[in-house]
Amino acid sequence: MINSLWIAKTGMSAQQTNLDVISHNLANVSTTGFKRNNAVFEDLIYQNQRQVGANNDEQNQLPTGLHLGLGVRTVATSRNFMQGSLQESKNSLDVAINGNGFFQLTMPDGTIGYTRDGSFQVDSQGRLVNSSGLPVANGITVPPNATSISISTEGAVSAIVPGNTQPQPLGNIAMSSFINPAGLEPMGQNLFRESAASGQPQQGTPGTNGLGFIRQGFLEASNVNVVEELVTMIQAQRAYEMNSKAIQTSDQMLAKLAQL
Repeated sequence: MINSLWIAKTGMSAQQTNLDVISHNLANVSTTGFKRNNAVFEDLIYQNQRQVGANNDEQNQLPTGLHLGLGVRTVATSRNFMQGSLQESKNSLDVAINGNGFFQLTMPDGTIGYTRDGSFQVDSQGRLVNSSGLPVANGITVPPNATSISISTEGAVSAIVPGNTQPQPLGNIAMSSFINPAGLEPMGQNLFRESAASGQPQQGTPGTNGLGFIRQGFLEASNVNVVEELVTMIQAQRAYEMNSKAIQTSDQMLAKLAQL
C-alpha cells in the first residue's frame, strides 16, 4: 500500500511534465517554423515476486508471474518535424522550405545553427540575417541600392540594381539535412544545434539529395494542431486526477489500518 503512494506520485509528476510540454506547444502555435514536442514515458522497474515459468512442482511450471510495477518516468521529449503549412507573406526576404532541410546560420562563436524559420531581413551592413541578427551562413550581402531581390527555388539570390538590366548574383542560400533531425539540440530562438544523436549535417543545394525547394514570399507556420493539443491536455488532466485519487484512496486505507 505504501508503494501505491509512490507509484501515484510518479504518475502525477509524469503528467505534470506532459502538461508542460503541451503548454509549450500551445505557446508557440504562431511561431514560424516551430515543431511540436510530445513527452515520452516508460514504466519503472518491477518487483519480481514470482518468476514467469518457474517450477510450481516437479511436473508443472507457472504460466504467469507476479510482477509489481513501481510507476512511470519521463525519458524524452520527441520533436515532430512534419512540415507546417506555407503561408504567403508577400515579403521578398521571407522564404520557406517546401520539404526537408534546414537553413544554416552563423552563430556568434562561428559555429553553424540550423533553423526552419526563413523570416530573413537585411541588417545595417547589408547582410542577410534572421530576426535575431544572425547572418546566413554563406554570407549574402545585399547592395544598398538594390531595387528588388529575387530568390530562386534552388536558393540562388540575386538583386536588381540601377544601371543594370540583368540581375546581379549575390550568392546562394545553402541548406542541410540530418539523418535524425529529432536528435538536434534545441537552443531557443527557432535554432537547433548539431549533436551526436542527429548525425553529421548533409549539406546541399535546395531541391537536390532529398532537400526541399525554397519558396520566396512564404513562411512556414507552426505544425501545432490546437485541437489535438487540447485533447491531449484533457487526457493529461484526467490522468493527473486519477493518480491524485489513488493517493487519497491509499491514505484512507492506511488510516483504516492504523485504527485496527
